[in-house]
Amino acid sequence: MASRDAAAQPSVVDLTARLPPQSLVAEQSVLGSILILNEAIDEIADILHPAHFYSEKHQILYAAILRMYESGIRGIDVLTLAEELERRKELEAIGGAEYLLTIQDAVPHAAHVKYYAEIVRDKWIQRSLTQVCTEVLRECYHGSSDTADVLALAEKGIFQILEQQETGAKLSMDEILLETMERINHRMGREGTISGLSTGFADLDRQTNGFQPSELIILAARPSMGKTAFVCNIADWVAGPGNTGVLMFSLEQSKLELAERFLCNRARLDGHRVRKGLFEPAERDALFQAASELSRVPIFIDDTAARTVGQIAAICRRMKRRHHIGLVIIDYLQLIEPEDKRANREQQIAQTTRRLKGIAKENDLPVVALSQLNRGVELREDKRPRLADLRESGAIEQDADIVMFLHRPDAYNPEDRPGEAEVIVAKHRSGPTGIVTLRWRKESMRFEDFSVADGFPL
Repeated sequence: MASRDAAAQPSVVDLTARLPPQSLVAEQSVLGSILILNEAIDEIADILHPAHFYSEKHQILYAAILRMYESGIRGIDVLTLAEELERRKELEAIGGAEYLLTIQDAVPHAAHVKYYAEIVRDKWIQRSLTQVCTEVLRECYHGSSDTADVLALAEKGIFQILEQQETGAKLSMDEILLETMERINHRMGREGTISGLSTGFADLDRQTNGFQPSELIILAARPSMGKTAFVCNIADWVAGPGNTGVLMFSLEQSKLELAERFLCNRARLDGHRVRKGLFEPAERDALFQAASELSRVPIFIDDTAARTVGQIAAICRRMKRRHHIGLVIIDYLQLIEPEDKRANREQQIAQTTRRLKGIAKENDLPVVALSQLNRGVELREDKRPRLADLRESGAIEQDADIVMFLHRPDAYNPEDRPGEAEVIVAKHRSGPTGIVTLRWRKESMRFEDFSVADGFPL
């Protein structure tokens, strides 16, 4: 019985034993067309790369042709190409000059080179898909990976193929300027307003011009400064009045703890009293009203511990596609599971921040990542944070578009500016740095503009 079950189980080797998708005729036609008509390179150089060829000797030939063309040689024919290959000791590997004559004579029509190139590229895409699927099959049948990791592997592989398939990048200045002027005209039509995503804090918006698409924003602070409360305030504003989807990765607190924060913030209730179940009738009503409002707000929370940045990227792509999210918040950076266990901590953080910046660009939205600060800030007389206080600071500072610190003087001395908080914009790639002062409501874990007497932030 066991042997029959084993026999019924597909073998990855069996599935990949067949010849991979390829068209040697199309590959020969591309190369032969170039030998006949050198200008054909201009038609295909941006969509076809040596790795797209199945035959190794065709990869060698196409790479040599590109080198010659990029160095300014315009007389690329059987003789000059053979000389180049001979110089690099590669002529024998491709079958000699006789093979060059063979592919030149085999071309149906040199003017159709782009069609031949598209066939070669399509076959490469199909081969890439078989490689991704084989890897997924291997993990499913023989691997020890978690199911979520296998799904992330499949999605990442297919997305990379789709990304590499894109060939319509805008290169001409007239096209780029057209899009740029549209953006500028849009701003002129909204004179006095910010161009990015509003945080709900008017003074911070004026300082940063809002959070821009593709930006990586780092918010760092020592423990108990209110980092999580601050981003919850921003998320509530973005998803509430702004009606923009927000995706939060809470690697430390549970989704229930976060939901309680949102409720207390909305209802302006003392979180400590809520946790103890101490309610006045009016407070209970306020809590139910806040719950009713929040139930209609597009905030999505993933509280899975030990997420890798690859898993985060896969979830962001999926949520962007399904729910059109416009902001991603990660609490917090140092809790993201490193993908390279062998690297040192600084290298792991560098890999993570680089990938987070990639997520922001890929999905065209701002990513806010919370971060820890070194203990050294508490040993100084001036406890206001600075860039050097970032834990594993080099990579974080380099990859971030904005670095902000949250600082409350009364956290160290209750008599020092009680109820005040500073948002220190220490790095701003596209604008000025500076300090924004906010009001801190400790009971409800809520930040407000000082210009707001009452009500949710502007």
